[in-house]
Amino acid sequence: MARAHQDEARREAEELCARLPWLTSSQAEDLTRHYVHHRLDLTCRMLRATVDRAAELRGEYETRYAALRRDLLRRHAVYACAVLACAGGLSALAGLLTPR
Repeated sequence: MARAHQDEARREAEELCARLPWLTSSQAEDLTRHYVHHRLDLTCRMLRATVDRAAELRGEYETRYAALRRDLLRRHAVYACAVLACAGGLSALAGLLTPR
């Protein structure tokens, strides 16, 4: 991937130099070298920023996912307790209403 970026930057620099016919060959080589260096530096910075942002987002998503799981577990526990309490209440009520 790095080689492809370097080749692309070199092609762009050569195209730029071709549009500047007054450059000497050494000037064109110098411009090409500077352009490729600048372009690769820019690409590295952009990739680093993307990686940093991905790590940041991963942390945010993991935190949110943990909170959602915790809330869901709490709700399930509350619903289970409510169902058990209702079942116990109905059982007690049935016991009271049953003739002996």
